[in-house]
This record gives sequence, C-alpha cells and structure tokens, in this order.
Amino acid sequence: MKILRTVVATLLFAALPAIAKAKDYETVEMASPHLGGMTVGFNIILPRDYASSTRRYPVLYLLHGYTDHYPAWVSYSGITQYARGYPQIVVMPEGDNGFYTNSYADKHLAWEDFVILDLIPYVDSHYRTVASRQGRAIAGLSMGGYGAMKIGLKYPQMFAAAASLSGAFGAARWKRPIEDPVFQKLVESVYGPPENPGRVTEDPFELIKKVPAELRPQIYISVGSGDFLLDENREFVKLLGELNVPYEYREFPGKHEWPVWDREIQVVLALQAPVIGAR
Repeated sequence: MKILRTVVATLLFAALPAIAKAKDYETVEMASPHLGGMTVGFNIILPRDYASSTRRYPVLYLLHGYTDHYPAWVSYSGITQYARGYPQIVVMPEGDNGFYTNSYADKHLAWEDFVILDLIPYVDSHYRTVASRQGRAIAGLSMGGYGAMKIGLKYPQMFAAAASLSGAFGAARWKRPIEDPVFQKLVESVYGPPENPGRVTEDPFELIKKVPAELRPQIYISVGSGDFLLDENREFVKLLGELNVPYEYREFPGKHEWPVWDREIQVVLALQAPVIGAR
C-alpha cells in the first residue's frame, strides 16, 4: 500500500494568536471538548459584504489533506480569490492526520465529533450562517476528500453537497500490510486493527448504501489520471453507478498535487453554489 503524501511540506501548527486577521481571511482558535479540550484553529473566509449586511450565508467546510494543517488551502491555492465570487462563508478547519475520524486508540482525538459537534455549532453561533442542511456543504482533498465524503454521507441530514478531490476513499479498508510501519501504526490507531468491525462505520463504500434517496447530497468526485489513489476513486464511482446514485465524476491528466486541487476547487464552488444558495 502506498503512503498518502502531498507535494508540500508539513505546516507547523503553532504560535498563532487567538484571532489573527489577514487581508482575505481570519484565523480563529477554539477549545474543542471532543479533542480533550485541545485548542485548535481554523481559517474562515467571509463574504465581501458580510460586515455591511444583515443576511445569513451558506457555509462550505473545506478539509485539508494528510501531513497538512488548516492553513494549507489559503497557502497553496487561490481559494481566497475564488471565494470572492460567491456569497458564502468558507471554513477550513484543523484535522491533523486523524482522517476526520474518531480515533480508535485515543478517545481525546475524536476528529469527526470535533467537526460535527464542536466546529459547526461554533461557526453557527458566532457567524450569520444558514444553519441548516440547505445552507451547508463539505469538500476536501486527499485525506480531506475522504473525510468530506464520509462525513457528508454519514450525516446527510446536515449537508446538501459533498465533494472529494483525489480522495482516499479506501482509507477505512486499508488492511494489507503497509510498507511504512509508522503509517501502518497511524492507520490502526485511527481505525483499529484490520479485523475491527467498527471500520465499516467509517467506510464511504458502506455508508452510501444506507443514505435514503431523498437525503443524498450532491456528489462531486475528481481525480487525476496519474494519481496513486485513482483506482479507489474509480471503484467508488462504479459503486455509485451500480446503486443508481446521482453523481458527477471528472478524471483528467494530473497527479496528487496542488495544481490539480487549485483548479478543481473552482469547479466545486461553482457546482455547490446553486445547491446551497450561494449564487
């Protein structure tokens, strides 16, 4: 099994002020009860007219990949520029290397609960959001692509759209020996040993089978033809076809790299906007 790798170095998550304002986004820190009280950060992009209006805005939760941290999207893509064209809020949270999953080995690393029970309520209570399924979408890349699809399918009553860019769809199914023992240990700390039956609850291949037709989110999947996760994406798309689940899938020249994700996040914004009311 190949190791998930991004083309950028790990960003150090440290030494941030409580609220550090930047030109096009803000960085916020919050204490997470479901991460053992740990203080974690997220970046947030507000609409251009947020301060001068009283309206409520839909929200896109945008997840980072393995070895990255929450500053990745604003650091390596043009998301702050692309988001200007849409009346919506974009939230980019910390996920560490936890696959947006409640850790099997450490109850204080409940990254899924952080997103659902801590982050979303915090954003809804501190910002003028459309705090309902109709005004909420989720997307991500690599580990975050898996996380976005898994969470979107596990909580379809909360998300109207879910998008995965180069997603690690098979993460919960990785049971064969992985060539890197450190990564093998990480995977088992998140999902438990290969025989752990609880893995199925984190598996998009199983979750999609349980989503009622009326609650299926808009699904968008894209991956480069040279991406090492290509087969997992094709397998998931094949399953969607067999289940007659509506989806849009794009495969194009490219690898597991930021130029691909920078282009594709523009597609995600455009596709999700009419679904969540961000025209």
